[in-house]
Amino acid sequence: MKELLELNHKTWEIYEDAKENLKMIFEELDEICEYNSLKVMNAFFENQISESHFAITTGYGYNDIGREAVEKVYASIFKAESALVRSQFISGSHALAKTLFGLLRPNDTLLSITGLPYDTLHEVIGIRENESSLKSFGVKYEQIDLIENDFDYEKIENFLTNHEVKVIEIQRSRGYSNRSSIDLEKCEKAIQLIKKVSPKTIVMVDNCYCEFVTKKEPIEIGADVVVGSLIKNLGGGLAPNGGYVVGKRNLIKLVAEALNLPGEGLDVGPSLGANKTFLEGIFFAPSVVRDALKTSILASYMLESLGYLVDPSPFEKRVDIVERIEFNQKEDLISYCEGIQEGSPIDSFVKPIPTDMPGYEDEVIMAAGAFTQGSSIELSCDGPIRPPYYAYQQGGLTFDTAKIGVLKAVNKIIERKEL
Repeated sequence: MKELLELNHKTWEIYEDAKENLKMIFEELDEICEYNSLKVMNAFFENQISESHFAITTGYGYNDIGREAVEKVYASIFKAESALVRSQFISGSHALAKTLFGLLRPNDTLLSITGLPYDTLHEVIGIRENESSLKSFGVKYEQIDLIENDFDYEKIENFLTNHEVKVIEIQRSRGYSNRSSIDLEKCEKAIQLIKKVSPKTIVMVDNCYCEFVTKKEPIEIGADVVVGSLIKNLGGGLAPNGGYVVGKRNLIKLVAEALNLPGEGLDVGPSLGANKTFLEGIFFAPSVVRDALKTSILASYMLESLGYLVDPSPFEKRVDIVERIEFNQKEDLISYCEGIQEGSPIDSFVKPIPTDMPGYEDEVIMAAGAFTQGSSIELSCDGPIRPPYYAYQQGGLTFDTAKIGVLKAVNKIIERKEL
């Protein structure tokens, strides 16, 4: 591999060191993968999945037994009352937007307790002005920032005591913020507090990048609604698009009606051939997530060895598949992304450059040589062009292929420094 990839001796030395020192961490990931694989298989057994569920529906999509089976599988895996799993969701952000529009009404209050949400939700909420935002429909927005990567429990309790809040949003993954991702133990403590002070408040968890990283999911610790994308963890690299929403039956009905139309909700929406890839995707998802985690941990180890600040550190507990690297120099960020692109199966010859992107305030550089456009369960790396020049790496369908991108990216930085 060293000769084939034309790796610098220093790159190879760090990689060999990483292989030896990460063995125990990788064994722990194998055990979590085994547990989640059993969970998926039990959902297939319980819901008697058969070849008949692969059938294609078009038009209105009435009586789509495959679509219904997919949603039963998701409900079983998440231990939820109901699920909405559709190719009509363009992205995780779209699924989040439709969930918020389904649950909130004029004069309701939405409260984020993990600070500022991900960039693509700013115009959805009305943080950035948009005539189609929740704000334009009279929905009020408030936020409570985290304190040292934990919830501000006192402020949450005081706010709920003095204000009526319809929906609380918890974004587990960091997005482009400087904070760490939020583990389920902290989420459970926060949800218990919310339900004690304001039992009717709906707790919605943005679970993007977090599925199958641990053995539990947010419904199991008290969340009412959980939302995510199928071109991240649960699609297993096979789902061509889509999103999911799981949770309480009455709330999923509202979200389905926001996506489709009142009165029909869950009963319409053609599968257009997606059922088979959705089922195959979640079948492979536990092992794909494990390999994505191994890829992130390898990158974390190698970059920390070079003196960069990484979060999480290689031996730290993982909450999601995302690795944040603080480069402090624009050139290092760009070089690393170039290396990831060179190690991708698709468009390896393309050079990523910083550019403006819809939904983002700064120029963004994105390395993503993926089979599915925008799929972040496939190896990708991106970051806004602003100090301290963070890169956010995620994904890797197989560890054996994804580590090639990491090695090329690290090698590119080492060789640039040596020039």
